[in-house]
Amino acid sequence: MVVWNGGLVFLGIVNRMILAELVKVFLMSLVALTGMFLLAGLIQEATQKGLSPGQILVAIPLIIPNTLPFTIPATTLFATCVVYGRLAHDNEVLAVKAAGINLFRIAIPALFLGTAASAGTMTLYYDIIPSTHWELVGARTLLVNNAEEFLYNVLRKEGRLHLPDIEYQIDVQRVEGRDLIGAVIKRKDKDPKKGFDVIAYGPKADISVDTEKKLIQVRLWNGTIWKGDDNCFNGGWYPLPPVEIGGLEAKEKARPTDMTWPELAENRDKCNDKIADFQDQIVKHEAAMVAGGAPQEFLEHVNHRKSQIKVLTNLLTDIAKEYQMRPALSLGCFCFVLVGCPVGIWFSRSDYLSSFITCFLPIILLYYPLMLCGINLAKSGKMEPALAVWPANILIALAGAFLMRRLMRN
Repeated sequence: MVVWNGGLVFLGIVNRMILAELVKVFLMSLVALTGMFLLAGLIQEATQKGLSPGQILVAIPLIIPNTLPFTIPATTLFATCVVYGRLAHDNEVLAVKAAGINLFRIAIPALFLGTAASAGTMTLYYDIIPSTHWELVGARTLLVNNAEEFLYNVLRKEGRLHLPDIEYQIDVQRVEGRDLIGAVIKRKDKDPKKGFDVIAYGPKADISVDTEKKLIQVRLWNGTIWKGDDNCFNGGWYPLPPVEIGGLEAKEKARPTDMTWPELAENRDKCNDKIADFQDQIVKHEAAMVAGGAPQEFLEHVNHRKSQIKVLTNLLTDIAKEYQMRPALSLGCFCFVLVGCPVGIWFSRSDYLSSFITCFLPIILLYYPLMLCGINLAKSGKMEPALAVWPANILIALAGAFLMRRLMRN
């Protein structure tokens, strides 16, 4: 009994030491890897949208949560492999075995870390990640804070302003201060089939934004309107008709990746209700057409409703994919731990570089390609989401269980 109690005390000390080391390496690597992802994301965002330093600072809190589903599983695996590799390299694992303690017991801290990382990732997926993704993709926060500067930066970098939320399409030769030199300005017609209702040219133009009224005003100097008023104007600045900036308004979320967990359920129910309503309308209209005497608009209405049902069905498929993908990616943290612990002990490496290569190469070659392929199959509707998304986790979990069993036996 004394020996057994002594072994438990020794085990408790070892597990606390392992857990502390795991948390330390996990946090250090998480900060480093998230920093690299953040840097890459900021460069891409700044390149695509011509963001100023102030706007980049605004984007940072939006980008960080969207990198965590990729960095947390990777750093969990990295920390496990590094810590247990160092334990084996320093013969601490042999000391545990010499004390008569089953090696599975020293794997408990890693399993705890994997469970905590999976729970944390799923918590982020519940609300924070989709909400920040919605803000980031639409650049709504950037537009609200400084819409005018945002528009000028885009024109200065790309020479063109063509955003879905803005009704103006502007092409310029160059930007000098607040002046747009050689500006060709087109305003989209409310009827998309008609293209543009205003097309104008001016040697110089400028933009002003009224954020309270959510309007963008474009002025031309000594310009010509080719379509619309169909006239020339000289003698100073000429204001074109103002348009609303849709990006300053909250719109309905159309993509499941932007929806929180409760919003997924809400939109799924709305889609099912709409599909049932549309199908009922189709049945009634087709019955009227068969009976004869139905107006021509009935056929157009039926075709339109069938097209809407197809769109809603695709949306339901995408929602079902999100329901499977988010927990599957979150559970990857726990599955990685099952592999990282025995691999780290067997390779017995104390340096970070070899541990990194050892633990990440199989994951990169097997897990992520299989996961991404499954997500694409689920999104396209070619395979049931549950059958498409989970095989990657199942494969890694089975491999981890096999390695763990071999470790316990040897």
